[in-house]
Amino acid sequence: MAVRADLNISLDGSASTTDQTAENPMGEDWFRLVAANAATRTFRERVLGDTSGKGTTGVDDAYAQEYFTNIGAEIMGAGMFGLHHNADDPDWRGWWGDEPPFRVPVFVLTHAPRPSIEMAGGTTFHFLDASPEEALAEATRAAGGADVRIGGGVRTVRSFLAAGLVDRLHVAIAPILLGRGLSLWEDLRGLERRYEVSSEIAESGTVHVTFRR
Repeated sequence: MAVRADLNISLDGSASTTDQTAENPMGEDWFRLVAANAATRTFRERVLGDTSGKGTTGVDDAYAQEYFTNIGAEIMGAGMFGLHHNADDPDWRGWWGDEPPFRVPVFVLTHAPRPSIEMAGGTTFHFLDASPEEALAEATRAAGGADVRIGGGVRTVRSFLAAGLVDRLHVAIAPILLGRGLSLWEDLRGLERRYEVSSEIAESGTVHVTFRR
């Protein structure tokens, strides 16, 4: 069992954008940040439900396949679920659609817990007001020996990294400059000393950097 995290970041280290609006909650920069991953065959199939076989293969797709392999539970922040935009709506079921791509128990960290939500395809969202260590203990039990993924957003991943709880971190560095956003590396000086670090360049120009304990 390993604790894993995967993020897309820009050349200047931003893993989240700041151009969101009520009409465009992801922001225009977000789609530039994740373009290579979203173009892969695996992403199109698992997230978009496209079984046509279209999409890129190669290095980016290999990492997309690994992203979904051997995951038994997921942890995410309230923002990734969508609670920040719909905090007062008790019927809000997240912005992942009726059949989210996770297909495992998902633990959403929030200061305002609500009843669990069972979705189609095997995903159940559980809402916890918990520390990283407490949330990881819950997710580990639910994972049944498989890996636990810290899905995001950037503040959530950063908190698990700061606590020394992540066994493998993969960052896909897109060849773009955002000049704004939330930095993955803030307050994590010297993080690389805890890990073996390797990198690989994809056909898209994305640099895949992996930190392994």
